[in-house]
Amino acid sequence: MLRPFKNEPLTDFNIDENRIRMEEALTKVESQLGKEYPIIIDGEELFLNDKFSSRNPADVNQIIGTFQKAGVEEGKKAVEVAYKNFDKWSNLPYEERAMILIRAASILRHRKFEFAAWQVFEVGKNWAEADGDVAEAIDYLEFYAREMLRYGKGGSLTPMEGEYNELIYLPIGPVAVIPPWNFPLAILLGMTTAALVSGNTVVLKPASDAPAIGFGFYKLMEEAGLPKGVLQYVTGPGSTCGDAIVSHPKTRMIAFTGSKEIGLRINEIASKVQPGQIWIKRVIAEMGGKDLIIVDNEYPQIEDAVKAVLASAFGYQGQKCSAGSRAIVVEDVYDKFVSILSEKVKGIEVGMPKDNYFMGPVINESSKNKILQYIEIGKQESKLLYGGEEIKGTGFFIQPTIFVDVPPEARIAQEEIFGPVLAVIKAKDFDDALRIANSTIYGLTGSVFTLNREKISKAKKELYVGNMYINRKCTGALVDVHPFGGFNMSGTDSKAGGRDYLLLFMQAKSISEKYV
Repeated sequence: MLRPFKNEPLTDFNIDENRIRMEEALTKVESQLGKEYPIIIDGEELFLNDKFSSRNPADVNQIIGTFQKAGVEEGKKAVEVAYKNFDKWSNLPYEERAMILIRAASILRHRKFEFAAWQVFEVGKNWAEADGDVAEAIDYLEFYAREMLRYGKGGSLTPMEGEYNELIYLPIGPVAVIPPWNFPLAILLGMTTAALVSGNTVVLKPASDAPAIGFGFYKLMEEAGLPKGVLQYVTGPGSTCGDAIVSHPKTRMIAFTGSKEIGLRINEIASKVQPGQIWIKRVIAEMGGKDLIIVDNEYPQIEDAVKAVLASAFGYQGQKCSAGSRAIVVEDVYDKFVSILSEKVKGIEVGMPKDNYFMGPVINESSKNKILQYIEIGKQESKLLYGGEEIKGTGFFIQPTIFVDVPPEARIAQEEIFGPVLAVIKAKDFDDALRIANSTIYGLTGSVFTLNREKISKAKKELYVGNMYINRKCTGALVDVHPFGGFNMSGTDSKAGGRDYLLLFMQAKSISEKYV
């Protein structure tokens, strides 16, 4: 019998042993960079003519690996194979599927530093951010395994005299998993293993900025005992390979996390019934955010609120869908907040993730250019308090950037930037702050700093976000502690890491037998 679920502890890098192990892992991983990796369909490793490279965003001359650029045909083949293998996998007892996840968690726990080191190089995370991502991945494995053991027993029903009734949960079919690069192991693994443990086969198309970590996950599941052909690993452009996977009539469901634009495109493609399609495709689309922290005048520890804002806005360079990109401050404490903020931000250091600086690079050149364009827009819309410049060097580095006196309707206050840019907005009072908070098309995360219980109660009812926090930062959701997902254009509020999540990958069958 499994022990009750418990979140994986984070690594304390102030401890010498942990620091040494991380340095050793970085050295080991760096020695493995530059290899070529196949796509894997039905357990067969395939090498193609067209290829692309993954590069270190902190040092663009460092190639992480060379990957295959799969196209339409490879995408179609992957779905066909997943469909072919569905019956055998779905009929495997659910306990055995759950135990594969438990074994994977054990392996990942023993290789935690190594998997974190890959994130330092491939996506530019510092040590703590990379470690947190791996810890979350372990949590998903442990939690979803236990959830499947619960769902496998069936649902509870009201007894009826003269009948034996059951409610059982069945897998639904091949699932396309299209994860983001910013949580390249945790979200990729979470969506994929939720589908797998539920009895579905999977076509995994990792983000093109993080394919090496996706390959490492594939090998992890293989080592844990996942049968060949249950999981397909396919790298390539979303516009060709990705569209082929999403539109295929045998694809039963798409689990996506990423930008609003791509999420809406996937939803549109999936909604069109293809010849031979016998089901309405399900879509999980977890998308962006314009997340906020409200600082009320009835919160005396302004410095604590400032620290939470800085951590939320600039942790992992603001490249989290939960990143706090708006600070909405009641005017009575606005000047004090800005004064403390302007001093504290000066302590943020930007440098190489390998050397464990708080801030590293943004993910690629396109992202860097987009962020710099928004900074120029911000200079026209409001007042630049700090930063605003690219840091020249070997990678895509940008200073932490803060704008103050930002109008609530300004573009930098309304549009997702996905970078280290914070808009500070003045509110007349708490009610005005709530109004401003709810004024975007998004509704993912939000924090409220106040000691007034009536205001907290009001915010619980009226702040329109999927994840609300009180007197703490708006990032750092934990599996089964803060089930994660948002409203409106932030997505379908699937609540990843919650107790309803596996239901999205299954369908219920009601069975009634009359006593004779």
